[in-house]
Amino acid sequence: MPGGADDGAQSRILELRQTIRHHDHLYFVEDSPEIPDAEYDALMRELRSLESSHPRLIVPDSPTQRVGGKPKEGFPKAPHSRPMLSLDNINAPEELEEWEKKVRAAVANAPVSFVCELKLDGISLALHYADGPEGPRLERALTRGDGIIGEDVTANVRTIRSAPLVIPRERARSAGLPPAFEVRGEAVMPTQAFLKLNQEREAQGQAPAANPRNAAAGTIRTLEPNIVARRRLDFYPYFALQDGENLFAEQWEALEALQAAGFRVNPRRALVRTREELLAFVSEAERERQSLGYEIDGVVLKVNESALQKRLGFTGRAPRWAIAYKFTARSGVTRIEEITVQVGRTGKLTPVAGLSPVVIGGITVSRATLHNADEIERLGLRIGDFVHVERGGDVIPKVVSVVEDKDHPRGDRQFHFPGRCPACGSAAVRAEGEADFRCVNADCPARLKESLLHFASRNVMNIDGLGEALVTQLLARGLVRGVAGLYSLTLEQLEDLERMGEKSARTLLQQIENSKKAPLNRVLFGLGIRFVGERTAQLLADAFGSMESLMRADSEALQRVQEVGPRIAQAIVEFFAESRNRELVEGLRLAGLTFTAQKRRSSSQLDGFTFVLTGTMAGMSREEATAKIEAAGGRVSAAVSKKTSYVVAGEAAGSKLEKARVLGIPVIEEGDLAAMLAEPRDGLPQG
Repeated sequence: MPGGADDGAQSRILELRQTIRHHDHLYFVEDSPEIPDAEYDALMRELRSLESSHPRLIVPDSPTQRVGGKPKEGFPKAPHSRPMLSLDNINAPEELEEWEKKVRAAVANAPVSFVCELKLDGISLALHYADGPEGPRLERALTRGDGIIGEDVTANVRTIRSAPLVIPRERARSAGLPPAFEVRGEAVMPTQAFLKLNQEREAQGQAPAANPRNAAAGTIRTLEPNIVARRRLDFYPYFALQDGENLFAEQWEALEALQAAGFRVNPRRALVRTREELLAFVSEAERERQSLGYEIDGVVLKVNESALQKRLGFTGRAPRWAIAYKFTARSGVTRIEEITVQVGRTGKLTPVAGLSPVVIGGITVSRATLHNADEIERLGLRIGDFVHVERGGDVIPKVVSVVEDKDHPRGDRQFHFPGRCPACGSAAVRAEGEADFRCVNADCPARLKESLLHFASRNVMNIDGLGEALVTQLLARGLVRGVAGLYSLTLEQLEDLERMGEKSARTLLQQIENSKKAPLNRVLFGLGIRFVGERTAQLLADAFGSMESLMRADSEALQRVQEVGPRIAQAIVEFFAESRNRELVEGLRLAGLTFTAQKRRSSSQLDGFTFVLTGTMAGMSREEATAKIEAAGGRVSAAVSKKTSYVVAGEAAGSKLEKARVLGIPVIEEGDLAAMLAEPRDGLPQG
């Protein structure tokens, strides 16, 4: 490296990286941060700025590179250093006693100890570290896959803050780790992150994830690392290997070394020698299960000594030196006293069973979700029935079945789903093919807070300063009873709110005034019409040119708009059919918001054709190709299906190219696409 400015920058960059890694470890592994978020953010901003000015100093394991690059098309596969096998299960003290006796007999009564660890309910991963300039650096991360071959999810695992990108050489050396090694462990989704994920999914009209385990597995296999980063998974290691062999003489030693190296090793573990100690750990773990903040479904018991593990060996599918003690399901039997309907933040109507209180897993349960009308029908449920209620890995209690025996008589009252929203009286709509009823009134009291926050968000009306705390105050004091009410707020009203002085109040009022200039597509997006996201709102504004024209459009007219199918069209028609939504629109019109747009007449050159892009193009980026296809009236899809018209294959095309060949979809090159964009429709190649 030549002397000069780069030398000073390099020194500062190295210092910043070391400092940020130190604080990452304290925050994400030790749960004991030393500095406030603002100070940490300032360090990260300085590092990003320096790296941006000196791009040749950027390295893959810099803290700034945890999320980067474009989404992958799929996950390449790679073999494991040794099979990642499942564990055999037991669920009773007698079975544990039998397993322990077999172990002792198989090692000819050699001195043996056991390591007890929590059985985390997530997704198993193998992290491979290779020697790097500053110490061992994360090189590759694989899922379990079929146990022999896993999927390479390195880009996603890099976003997990408790999975070190690099281990400083001195720390690795003092922990007894070589320059290259493998760590196996479990990625889990904390309970709070899981609940937040489901709130977001429901806000987007998606079905909630069933449990944290499924959510963690789905997250790791998401093709966009920025999404993985937002979901805040944690990684807990439980093995250290080198070339497929145990790295340490004892499992306990391996866990201590990984903790010393900076990994988030689960603190709830024990080194024991007797059957009584094994059972005591299992009992204590089951008692603590509810308060951990993440899901476990049992305890893993391992022979501690690596030499004895090798002597015990494996069966065809599992190691003989380890066993999983699975907890019994957290369930109970109780009676349904009533069924009520609650309205969620997105307008979804969810039936909830009111139960005779029952203790499940140490928690008294008096309510349980019934999900939707289809679930009630599937269960054959009546008010007064005795039911099995389970907490399992789903966090929220749910009814799983009806008890039908002579000791538990059936209920005698059928439940009928209400035709109107219990919160506002608007029609409860159930789209064809969907399980959920929904209130379509954007100003429904049950969903108004969410409607206001969405309306004010940065990529909608961009009313900076109108956050959750302020919206909560506005609603609590009755200052806003609908979205349009934002435009009637006064300086006096705002000044009277907590933490809102005159200057802040004036700034907010100016932000609200500025939002009136937002284009029609932003207003449409802000209405919160189901399935109408940012892009669809733009297409609707381009196609109809005014709010009035859109409101008058029927389903057939709506479906002539690019990317608007029957389901979206139905949601739009239902939204504007609701009188309260028409009142909302009129309120926004009177407030002076933008209700017109330049109506665009797009080319019909590629109208009706759907393209899938795969591989790297030489002459234009995917974004440019997408824009050109859409400008010509075509559509770009992320997945290959029988409805695909053409697959455009660039360099290093992946699985989409193979699927196209299997389905007989025409495959063209970048040059062919350029010709299609330049030629009239009659000149298009025939599929």
